[in-house]
Amino acid sequence: MTDVTEKAPPVPATNSGFRPHTSHWGAFSARWQGDELEVRPHPDDPDPNRIIENFPGALRHRARVAQPMVRRGWLENGPGPDERRGRDEFVAMSWDAALDLLGAELARVRDNFGAGAVFGGSYGWSSAGRFHHAQSQVHRFLNVAMGGYVKSVNSYSSGASSVLLPHILGDYEQLTKRNVSWDQIVAHSEIVVAFGGMALKNSMVAGGGTSQHVERGAMARAAARGCQFVHVSPLRGDLPGEARSQWISNVPGTDTALMLALVHTLVVEGLHDRDFLDRYTVGWPVFERYLLGETDGQPKDATWAAAIAGVPADSIVALARRLHGRRALIVVAHSLQRAEHGEQPVWMGAVLAATLGQIGLPGGGYAYALGAIAYYGRRYNAVPMPTLSQGRNGVSEFIPVARIADMLLNPGGSYRYNGKTKTYPDIRLVYWAGGNPFHHHQDLNRLRRAFAQVDTLVVHELGWTATARHADFVLPATMTLEREDIGGNPNDPLLVPMPQIAPPYAQARDDYAIFSDLAERLGAREAFTEGRNVRQWLEHLYEPTRKALAGMDLPAPGFDEFLAGDGLILPQAPDDGGQLRRFRDDPEGARLPTPSGKIEIFSETIAGFQEADCPGHPTWLAPAQVPAPAAPLILVANQPATRLHSQLDFGGHSAAAKHRGREVAQMNPADAAARGISDGDIIRLFNARGACLAGVRVTNDIRHGVVQLSTGAWYDPADPSEDAPLCVHGNPNVLTRDVGTSALAQGCTGQLTTAEVERFDGNLPPIQAYDPPVVSISSSAVKRGN
Repeated sequence: MTDVTEKAPPVPATNSGFRPHTSHWGAFSARWQGDELEVRPHPDDPDPNRIIENFPGALRHRARVAQPMVRRGWLENGPGPDERRGRDEFVAMSWDAALDLLGAELARVRDNFGAGAVFGGSYGWSSAGRFHHAQSQVHRFLNVAMGGYVKSVNSYSSGASSVLLPHILGDYEQLTKRNVSWDQIVAHSEIVVAFGGMALKNSMVAGGGTSQHVERGAMARAAARGCQFVHVSPLRGDLPGEARSQWISNVPGTDTALMLALVHTLVVEGLHDRDFLDRYTVGWPVFERYLLGETDGQPKDATWAAAIAGVPADSIVALARRLHGRRALIVVAHSLQRAEHGEQPVWMGAVLAATLGQIGLPGGGYAYALGAIAYYGRRYNAVPMPTLSQGRNGVSEFIPVARIADMLLNPGGSYRYNGKTKTYPDIRLVYWAGGNPFHHHQDLNRLRRAFAQVDTLVVHELGWTATARHADFVLPATMTLEREDIGGNPNDPLLVPMPQIAPPYAQARDDYAIFSDLAERLGAREAFTEGRNVRQWLEHLYEPTRKALAGMDLPAPGFDEFLAGDGLILPQAPDDGGQLRRFRDDPEGARLPTPSGKIEIFSETIAGFQEADCPGHPTWLAPAQVPAPAAPLILVANQPATRLHSQLDFGGHSAAAKHRGREVAQMNPADAAARGISDGDIIRLFNARGACLAGVRVTNDIRHGVVQLSTGAWYDPADPSEDAPLCVHGNPNVLTRDVGTSALAQGCTGQLTTAEVERFDGNLPPIQAYDPPVVSISSSAVKRGN
C-alpha cells in the first residue's frame, strides 16, 4: 500500500476492449460484445472474488424489471393498508404516468401528514459507485423534495456493537477501521483467537469495492512465521485452511461463557496483567467479584463454562495458559452479536484482551469484527473520497434498523433504546431504493403483515425481489454496468473510473434520473439536481480528491483523464494503530472518548439504564430460545459465499452453488442419520414461524446439534395467498425471530434460532422467484393511470 509521501501514477489504460469497473465484491474489468458480457478480475488482485461471475448472466436475466409497474389493487382502490401486497397483479405503465401518480401520492403524504410520515431508511448495500449510490440518492431526494424522512440507524450486521462500543471503548469507526491491520498480524501476532472465525466469504466484500483481497495471504504468511490461529465456532469453514488453525467447536451463542472462563483461569492462576487493568481500565473490581462468583455464588470457571459451551474444561484452561505472555489478538466476529444478548460477547472480548494487557500493541489486543468486511484491517486513505451530499433531514425521528416491522405494526408504541424510551412513528409511505428487506429482516411472515399496514410502498429495483413484489410502485433501475460512476472505498488505495459498459436494460433508468423527474413534479428539481447532469456531478465529486492530491504534489489528473484511465492510486495514512495505540502510549493525553476516558469494564452509564438484558458489565445471560422437542436443532443463518446478501441471486455463480435450484444447508452426519437424511437430499426446515426447503450437504465440518443455512436466496412462497407459506427456495429468514438483542441496542438477532429438519419426499415445487409477476390491465387501472 502507498504511503502519503510516495508518488504513484494513474494506472495505465488498456487497449483490449475491457474497461474498468468495480463492485462491492471487488474491482474488475468488463466488455460488452454484441449481447454478451465478459468480466475479468483486477490484475493486481491476489485472491479475486468469484462473485463477479454473477454479472454476465444477470445483466439481461428475465428477473430484471423491464418497465414501471403499479400494483393493481393500489390503482383500483387508492392508497391504504392492503393485505393483497405480495399477492397481487401489476399493471405496466409509461414512465410519465407512473411518475405522475407517484408524485401526487408523495405530495398527498407530505402535505397531509408531514415528512415524519415517510420512512426512507432504505437499508441495503445497493450498488457500488460514489454518485449512483441508491441510498444516498433516495435520502437526498426525500430531504430536498419532502422536507426529510424517518431514518434508520445502525446496521443488521453490527446493530448491537455499534451502540455498545462507544460506551466502553470509543469511536466505532476507529475501532474497526484504524486498529489492528493484516500487516501487523503478519509481522507481530503470536496467537490469534477468532471467536466466530474470520470467514473469507465475508472479508471478500466491502462497500465500494476493493482492489486487492489480502486476507487469505496474510493469514498464510502469519501462520508460516509461526503465528497460531485458534478458531472458535460451530462451523469449521469460518476460518480458511491457510490459517492452519485449531478448531474449537462450541455451542452457538455461548462465546461469552467461554471467554469468562478464560479470564477466570487467568485470574485464579495470577496470569492477568494487573498493571494494565489498573492504569487503562475502570470497573475491574466490580467485574472481578462477578467473575469469581462473589455476587451470585457461581464462579465462572472452566467447569462451569464447559457445561454451557460444550468445550472440555481442560481445553479452556489450556487455551488461557497459551494466551499468557504472548502477543495475543482477540477477534470477535459480527455474527456473535447478531443474536440474543449480542452485546455481551463484544464487551467480553474487550475484557479478555484487557486482562491480557495487549490492547494497543501492534498485532495484539482487540480487533472487533476483523475479517467481517474487506475494509477492516487496512490503512485509511489520506485524501477525501468523492461523496454525494444528502442534504439536511428535517425529521429527527429514527428507529434502530432492525425494528422496522415493530414500527409498522405498532405506530405510537414505545420501546427502549440506548437508555431512552422512544415512540414508534406513524408511517404512511415507505420508500426503498437499493435494498431488499426480505433478505435482511427476520420472520418474513411478520414482515409481510407489517408492509400490509402502510398506505404506499415504493421500490426502485433492478430485479423482481420479494420486496418489489410487495410494492405498490416498482420503478426499474439500472445496474452499475449500465451507467457512469466513480468507485472506491476509504480503506482501499484504488479509485476506479466506472464507464458505462452496456446499454440500460429495457426501460430501466438511473435512480438520479428518476428522482430528478419526481423532484420536478414536487417543485424541487433545481434544488435536487443543482443544475448538474450526471457527468457534471461526477466531475464535481471528483474535484476534492484531485485538489487534495495536487496539494500533496502527487499526480492529480483532470476528470476526463481519470475517466479514460484504468484507475488512480491514492495515498494512504500510516498504519499507526489508531486511537487504541495512542491511548496505550499516552493514557492521559490521548484519553478514549468514553465517559471515563478509559476502557470501561464496568460502565456506570449502562448500569444506570437499568436494563435487565444488558447489565453494567459483561455477563452470561442464558438465551430465552433453546433447543426443545419441537425445534431441537440450532439453526445458524449466516451470510452466503456466492453473492453479497441477496444481490444477483439469479447470477451464474450463485445459481451454480444451489442444489436442484435450492439453497444448500449443512448438517452433521449424526443429526442427518437420526432423521434418515442423506447428502444431496431435499430437506424441510421448520419451526413455529415458518418453513422452507433446501438441499443438504452432510459434513463433519459442522457441530452436532447445529444446522446451517445461508441467507440470500430470494424468498419464494409456494402459495403467496397463504399467511405462512412454504418458501421453496431456502430463505432461512422465514424461521428466524424478529426480536432485539437487548433494550440497549435493539440489534438484529437473525444469526441464531431453533428449528427441526426432515427429509422432503413430496413433489418438488418449482422455483418461481425469478419469474416476473403477472401483469394485467383493467379498465379502472387504465382510466386512473394511463
